[in-house]
Amino acid sequence: MKRMSAGGGWAAVRYTLEKAGDAGGLWRLYQRLSRKNACKTCAFGMGGQKGGMTNESGAWPEVCKKSIQAQAADMQPPIPLALFERTNVGHFATMDPMTLEYLGRIGHPMVLKAGDTHYRPIAWDDALTAIADDFRGRRPDALTFYSSGRASNEAAFLLQCVARAAGTNNVHNCSYYCHQASGVGLHQALGSGTASVSLDDLEHADFAMVIGANPASNHPRLITQLVAMRRRGGQVLVLNPVRELGLERFRIPSQPWSLFFGSKVSDLYLQPKIGGDIAVLKGMLKALLARGGAIDRPFLSAHVEGWPAVEADAAAVSWETIERHSGLSRAAIEDAAARYARSKAALFMWAMGITHHEHGVDNVFAITNLALARGMVGKPHAGVMPIRGHSNVQGIGSVGVAPALKEAFAERLTRLYGIEVPTTPGLDTYRTILGMDEGKITGAFCLGGNLYSSNPDSDFTRRAMQKVETTVYVSTKLNQGHFHGRGKTTYLLPCLARDEEHQTTSQESMFNYVRLSEGGSEPATADMKSEVDIIAGLAARWLPKGKVDWSRFTSHDTLRAAIADVVPGWEDLRDMGKTKKEFTIAGRVRHTTEFPLPDGKARAFVTPIPDNLPPPGHLMLMTLRSEGQFNTVVYDKEDIYRAIDRRDVAMLNASDADRMGLRPDDIVRVETTAGALDGLRVRILDVPPGSLVMYYPEANVVVPRKIDPKSGTPAFKSVPARVVKSVERPVAHHARRAPEEVAVGQP
Repeated sequence: MKRMSAGGGWAAVRYTLEKAGDAGGLWRLYQRLSRKNACKTCAFGMGGQKGGMTNESGAWPEVCKKSIQAQAADMQPPIPLALFERTNVGHFATMDPMTLEYLGRIGHPMVLKAGDTHYRPIAWDDALTAIADDFRGRRPDALTFYSSGRASNEAAFLLQCVARAAGTNNVHNCSYYCHQASGVGLHQALGSGTASVSLDDLEHADFAMVIGANPASNHPRLITQLVAMRRRGGQVLVLNPVRELGLERFRIPSQPWSLFFGSKVSDLYLQPKIGGDIAVLKGMLKALLARGGAIDRPFLSAHVEGWPAVEADAAAVSWETIERHSGLSRAAIEDAAARYARSKAALFMWAMGITHHEHGVDNVFAITNLALARGMVGKPHAGVMPIRGHSNVQGIGSVGVAPALKEAFAERLTRLYGIEVPTTPGLDTYRTILGMDEGKITGAFCLGGNLYSSNPDSDFTRRAMQKVETTVYVSTKLNQGHFHGRGKTTYLLPCLARDEEHQTTSQESMFNYVRLSEGGSEPATADMKSEVDIIAGLAARWLPKGKVDWSRFTSHDTLRAAIADVVPGWEDLRDMGKTKKEFTIAGRVRHTTEFPLPDGKARAFVTPIPDNLPPPGHLMLMTLRSEGQFNTVVYDKEDIYRAIDRRDVAMLNASDADRMGLRPDDIVRVETTAGALDGLRVRILDVPPGSLVMYYPEANVVVPRKIDPKSGTPAFKSVPARVVKSVERPVAHHARRAPEEVAVGQP
């Protein structure tokens, strides 16, 4: 596959036109994207009441390939019921994520009863009544409630209310497998688990360090901001084991000069060893300490606790240790530190390359230490910014989809709405899977997402989830979880997409900005329901009548008023449906040196350098996403920016491949303590020697269940792995197929 010269560009334009064809034409796609709805993909945020493809600063057109992929996929016709009739669960389970995505929308409620081989249609009332009767017969703590970041704030708040009214704190969300380490680390260090900056800060900063993230593929509109920063004289540093094309050069389609000639994205690109981030960040701090005047000592003395220990630790570590674990030279790290030292308003941004380690929270601490060293938190245009994935993943956490509620939240929920918050600790996402395996969780309700595919150790996860007696999925399209992660009885309940809702909904961006989506587009079938209607309908049939009138909570205005009553900082949500006024959540953006911790001071933490050197005969594996992918959803097999033509690959440094006698297209087997994956084709990638790169979620088969103890997040990176040349036949490489072309499954 030919390598492109830059990210974006005419390839993105052509792709848009192709997707428009899938969606019924360019005008139809444009109309859907132009409506006043928040973007369905990443949490960078756009749309809402300022208009589709418009951000909070009023910039237009703010749209990217990810937005178009998600929108076009939601505009597919419904899956023919005949496909379910002729295809059994076993055959559906052989389909890859892309094949399932393009079968179409789930148009009708479906049920797979215990012992059945096929999903069959079921009436809504029958489904909700059966689920209610089933859940009523189970202990509250035998149930679990999960939400993806696709859900609205209204639906997510209602979901956690229902769970707690039922008597359980087993409420969790997809952030436990992405940015939970960021939330834990930032809360402990700065007093708030979200970004300390706004979009306006990003538009005025003069330095950005992008760590363990690939926004060119996953958050493309952030690239526009980085290019603008460089144009006004700022510096962009990238810290990433993989040299990503789009982080070096990008053709921004909405800017003619950039589209034709390309734009440079980064000034310095450092490729550390996998898991070497703490070594690099500590090395930068050590270099700053050696530079006269680079450290903001008045700020540290007045506003930071724990700094002396951090400074002593950085001073004591040797450059030899830093170089060995980072894979970078002292000169390269000192260059990065010097660039940071010259900045006046610096931003630190990161994603899964930081959080997907057993030391994910420590990675975040290393970032906040470096930011605090120069007083780059607590002033305008500077701070920290976790680059969050799904469009409302931050919002669902804000409105209570978590195993534990803050004291003020819980007190108000009980006092104002009569919902007694249980005292038994709730299970987070990983402990929920363990509970399923142990037979302690026997009923599951999943509001969107793909819980199965997002877990490490796929074989263990499949066995655990299939022990559950009753599983309910509220979904728009099929995914592998509906088959591999099915319960003994499984319900598929089709919900409206955000822009199809009959009432307005709200979403929170990574900048703590809450948007209002108007909905209103025609759904694929009339048999789809709002997420809120599904949850409220279940609650009304299931929970005792009396304290809470669940029929009241079918009104989104009523739900927003309840959120405003209960969630601190969300008071402006109360009348949002009427005023249409969007807002930034109070107390989140940190422009002053008063931190929301007991003594008003930030915290610095010593971060040990982890052992990231693989054993002899092993490489260090990291999983990542492709250009044609959003989270566990795969839209395209090709990864065009990396010039990789398929997903069943093992990507290696050229020198490692030579040493092992491997060439492109050789078939290999990857082995870890979790298991093995056969039939992978070798591809060469620009990564440090000793690295192995594979695609998530397919590679989860060989990702062990190693968990960051501070956040509960699995380590999808820093996995020791062996690569063995194989004589096995390669895994079949399937092209996209239409629903009518899917073969009949064998019982």
